[in-house]
Amino acid sequence: MEVRAIVTAPPYATFLAEVAAHPLCAGLRLNTVMPVKGGPDEALDRLGGLGKPLWVDLKGRQLRVVGAAIPPFTEVRVSHPIRLRTPADAFFNDGREHARVVAVDGDKLILEDSPRRFVGPGESVNIVDASLEIEGTLTDTDRVYLAAMARRGLRKVMLSFTERDDDLAEVEALLPGAEVIAKVESQKGLHWATGRRGGAHRLMAARGDLFVEVQRPHHIVGALRHILRADPEAIVGSRLFPSLARSPVPESPDIGDVAFLLALGYRTFLFGDDVCLRRDSILPALELLGAVAREMRDPGA
Repeated sequence: MEVRAIVTAPPYATFLAEVAAHPLCAGLRLNTVMPVKGGPDEALDRLGGLGKPLWVDLKGRQLRVVGAAIPPFTEVRVSHPIRLRTPADAFFNDGREHARVVAVDGDKLILEDSPRRFVGPGESVNIVDASLEIEGTLTDTDRVYLAAMARRGLRKVMLSFTERDDDLAEVEALLPGAEVIAKVESQKGLHWATGRRGGAHRLMAARGDLFVEVQRPHHIVGALRHILRADPEAIVGSRLFPSLARSPVPESPDIGDVAFLLALGYRTFLFGDDVCLRRDSILPALELLGAVAREMRDPGA
C-alpha cells in the first residue's frame, strides 16, 4: 500500500532538508499565515530549493481574526466582510469554544459572550450557519503570494475553503496554469465538491475545519466518503497523529484514525498542525504513517 505525505514547512525550521529527504515526503506546504521576513520572496526561494514540490496554501474564504481582541468587551474583526442572520453560533479554537454572534458590522463580529480570553490575530473562526455570506475570496496576502509565485514560475496552490468554481477562477486569473488543490472545509464546499462533474483540480478533505462545519460531528465520516467518491485521488489532511506533538509515544486512537482513512481509500496525507513544528514529532509521524500502511497491507509483518 503506497502512501505519500505533504508536510507543512515552518518557514525557518532547521530540519526541513531532513523532512524533504524522507521517502514518504512528496511535497512541502507553506501556510501563508506563518510569518516570513520581508514578504514571500525569500521563503519561496528557500523552500522551493529543497528538492520537493512546494504547495502554497492560500487562505481564501477562511475567516480569521484580524487584530487582537478580548471579547465580549470589544468587537472581533475578521478577514472578510460578511453578511449573517443573527443571532448565530461561532466557534473558536478548532471548535472547542462556542460564542454567540448577536450583530455583524461589515468585518466586525459583536459577541454576546465567550471566549473570555485574548483572541489573537490569525485565529480561525467558524460560523456554521446557512445564512453566512462571505464577501470576496482572496485576501491581500493571497494576492501578494500569487504575484511572487508568478515571478518564479511556481504553480502549485492549495485554496482554503473552496466553495464554487469562481473561487478557482480567481486564482487562475492571477496565476495562469495554476495547479490547485481545492480544500473542502465547509458545508457549501462539500456541496460544491460532490456536485461537480469532473474537474481539473484535486480535492482535499481538510478535516480541521470540516469537522467543525459538518452539521453533526459523526457526519465527518460521510463527508470523507463523499469527497473520495468525487475525486478518488483526493488528499486528506489535518488532525493526523496529534498525540506525537505532545509525547514520543502515539495514542491508540491516532493509529486507528489513520488506519480508517487508509481503509476508506486515502493514500496522500497532509501533515499540518503542531506535529510539524518539531523535528522530533514530524519525522516519527512520517515513520508511523508508513508503519500503519504496511500493517494494513500485510498484518503482523
